[in-house]
Amino acid sequence: MQTPRLTVLGAGPGDPELLTLKGARVLSEADVILYDALANRALLGHARPEAVLVPVGKRRGMRSHSQDDINALIVDYARRYGHVVRLKGGDPFVFGRGREEMLYAEAHGLLTDYVPGISSAVAAVGAAGIPVTHRGLSEGFRVITATTATGELAGSIREAARDARGTTVILMGLGELPRIVQAFCEQGHADMPAAIIQNGTLPHARLVTGPVAELPARAAAAEIGAPAIIIIGEVTRLATPEKLALLPELYAAVA
Repeated sequence: MQTPRLTVLGAGPGDPELLTLKGARVLSEADVILYDALANRALLGHARPEAVLVPVGKRRGMRSHSQDDINALIVDYARRYGHVVRLKGGDPFVFGRGREEMLYAEAHGLLTDYVPGISSAVAAVGAAGIPVTHRGLSEGFRVITATTATGELAGSIREAARDARGTTVILMGLGELPRIVQAFCEQGHADMPAAIIQNGTLPHARLVTGPVAELPARAAAAEIGAPAIIIIGEVTRLATPEKLALLPELYAAVA
């Protein structure tokens, strides 16, 4: 019996080829893999045939397991099988609750490790031709989530709207798009260029761009759905729609 242990592993932004080499090795060594909905299932091909594969995906409005359930499963499987790999989309330390799960495991006697993943906050945006920084357009960027644990609009959204220099990348924000747009419009940024990317880095990725004020209408017309990333800032002018599966009539480069 192996020593009970947990490895929290980043699956990357979606494209299975963006998994790190270390990540592939860790998956091949796992006794149990608890994987999220946003982790590409093709990555499970790295697992040993005898590995136990457990979906514990969580998406907005479709939670198969609570966080408490997942924490308990980590400890239970580690004690029964040995090495549990917790496969999480993007990077587990970027709004992924990865460290929370490690702390819980450590408190219950498990050894823990962390393997970074490529964050969608940079990679999915870049795959659409949008750099989060670009000389002359943005000297910095912030990555924020849209809501607090209680469902309120995150204060960091309003902070970003007040100081709209640089690039703002908003994860898990599509359901709050009207409130996000309102916050930016109230600060005089209705015309600021912006974009939404759905399924970034995947073959069926989609993009809409336009002024902040028009984002909700354009996203609705294009039937953009989760998972999606909102990007606000001058760098969205550099988007390359030809790389994505777009509806051309809905793409409008901001002049």
